[in-house]
Amino acid sequence: MQRYFLSDDGINGTEVKVSGEDFHHIVRVMRMGEGDRIICVTRDGRSALAEITEVSNEMVTGTVIEWYLEEKELPVKVTIASGLPKGDKLEYIIQKGTELGAHEFIPFIAARSVVKWDSKKSSKKTERLQKIAKEAAEQSHRTMLPSVKEPMPLKELIAASAAYDHKLAAFEESAKQGESAVLAAVLKNAEPGQSILFVFGPEGGLAPEELDLLIQAEFTPCGLGPRILRTETAPLYALAAVSYQLELSR
Repeated sequence: MQRYFLSDDGINGTEVKVSGEDFHHIVRVMRMGEGDRIICVTRDGRSALAEITEVSNEMVTGTVIEWYLEEKELPVKVTIASGLPKGDKLEYIIQKGTELGAHEFIPFIAARSVVKWDSKKSSKKTERLQKIAKEAAEQSHRTMLPSVKEPMPLKELIAASAAYDHKLAAFEESAKQGESAVLAAVLKNAEPGQSILFVFGPEGGLAPEELDLLIQAEFTPCGLGPRILRTETAPLYALAAVSYQLELSR
């Protein structure tokens, strides 16, 4: 059944209203009308089965039939900070990372980032990435819509990192040296409701001076197994590890 995230004013009591691109998808793509049912998700993570009662020129109106009690989110809030990669890799990270349960995505401008975003187009690109996250969240039946931040300098990311309970920096040299205990230890000690910030470099990884800054800010370098992972693969490995440790093995 199709799932849609409601805007802040999209629900009033038992009445739901859907407009914009979701209205177009319901009416033009799915060809739904009065009597059809959809799942609506509120900003605070509640989901409900709703029946369409009216379709106007710009709005779909429905009535809540049943509220669901769903446990779809990871027990911890995981933020993925990715050094800007080339091509469409960031889109891939956000799409698949959303499916795997990420809470937030923060692209950052890394020393080895080849891509340079035009500041005038940054908002439009971020809007597209947020749309990708929304579509992936609906497809994977999430009850929370991950946020996508505009790219920021590493120092700004470090300043924001004080709000997180656990801070890890994926570093390929740690993997080469056979380090395998840090990630496992952090996930073993993580408690439900806590937050984890993972930092991943772009192609070529984090530069030594960047790692030094992260360590000074109390990030812990960690390996992700004995193999060297691509910049678009490493965040997915980390999210899968979180899911296994905190959802499947507890």
